[in-house]
Amino acid sequence: MRIGIFENIMTPGGHEVDFDRILVEELQSLGHEVCFYVPEGFRFAMDYHVLVRELRGGVVSYTGVTGVRKIVRTVRRELHRLRWYRQLYEAAKRGEVDAFIVPTSTYRYLRALKRSVLRKSPVPVLFILHGINPKEAPKFLREADSLADCLNIRPTVLSFGDSIFGEKRANVRLIYPPTFVPRDIAWKPGMPPPADEFLQTDSHALEMDGKKPLVLGFFGQYRREKRLEDFLEAYLGGRYTRPVELFVQGATMHPEDAADFERIIAKYRGKGGIRFLHRGLIGAEWQLAIASVDALLLPYSAPRYRYHWGGMLFTAIGFQKPVVTSDDMNPEVFATYGIGKIFPSGDLMLLRKTLELFVNGYDDESLHYIAELQKAADVYSPREFIHQIITIIKE
Repeated sequence: MRIGIFENIMTPGGHEVDFDRILVEELQSLGHEVCFYVPEGFRFAMDYHVLVRELRGGVVSYTGVTGVRKIVRTVRRELHRLRWYRQLYEAAKRGEVDAFIVPTSTYRYLRALKRSVLRKSPVPVLFILHGINPKEAPKFLREADSLADCLNIRPTVLSFGDSIFGEKRANVRLIYPPTFVPRDIAWKPGMPPPADEFLQTDSHALEMDGKKPLVLGFFGQYRREKRLEDFLEAYLGGRYTRPVELFVQGATMHPEDAADFERIIAKYRGKGGIRFLHRGLIGAEWQLAIASVDALLLPYSAPRYRYHWGGMLFTAIGFQKPVVTSDDMNPEVFATYGIGKIFPSGDLMLLRKTLELFVNGYDDESLHYIAELQKAADVYSPREFIHQIITIIKE
């Protein structure tokens, strides 16, 4: 099949970029032809090596805009969205594609369809939503209901359940999200961690009873909600019976975040085997960094992680690295697979105790983690995800 991906969200990196890559490469691996449809002036964070078609109407950014100006831009974005939808419909009518995928959607995308000819698309259009929280659910269901007679409009929610807070709709599909796996490096899950120059340490952690340090990794964009400083205090307060190190990588988008992260680095560098890297990683570098640690720490405490799949959790599963995380993080996954340890969200004392249990018991439990991670990786694999996508297209 010829499948068009309508991408309109520009980002310098992160899981959105890799999610598009999963779609492109896994569809191609099954013999499908893929192309992008993007607004004029759209800039990709990476080259996907596929045809790109531009749509009239540029991207509208909210960055640095508030008040009335933000409202004006919201209106402009809605008008542009309607223009993009019409052009997608025209492309489908010309026979350019057999299906469209919108990789990152919200209920607003569906709301705009009521005023667009795209609702009458001659080919399937999959609108992928990366989770729905309780506040959004009534709005989403209302828009889905309004499109129930549009058989080629197929809202698809990444979820771990069979309903949306107890509600089911015949035109709404619920599927598992995919894992992120190494694609640009020779390392594969199960191999020893690769040596890499930017992970080399000056912390002088020593072997203990012949054991090399267990390397824990904390990765991703630096945001205050991750409470990094509280986490570092919890880590340093642990009593460990084996050598352990902590590698903290953070990318920052705004000057105030960069300044705060640098303050934290200056305060904690070198303590307790803590190392820092303040820059973004993408592609092979990102994959090497994940591969080079023994376990991932995801101590984020925010309600949204209960309803939206965790990109770093699904990176951990794809790279088969056990985790320590809060019970906010996709609890359905941990109810099924013993891939690490969890602590009550926001409880720093229990976070410290959980880190102690994880580190001190790692050698005894590592084989169990390996087996459980393999089970989860099989269920949530990119290939299984794409099979679900193709099934929906072919309905």
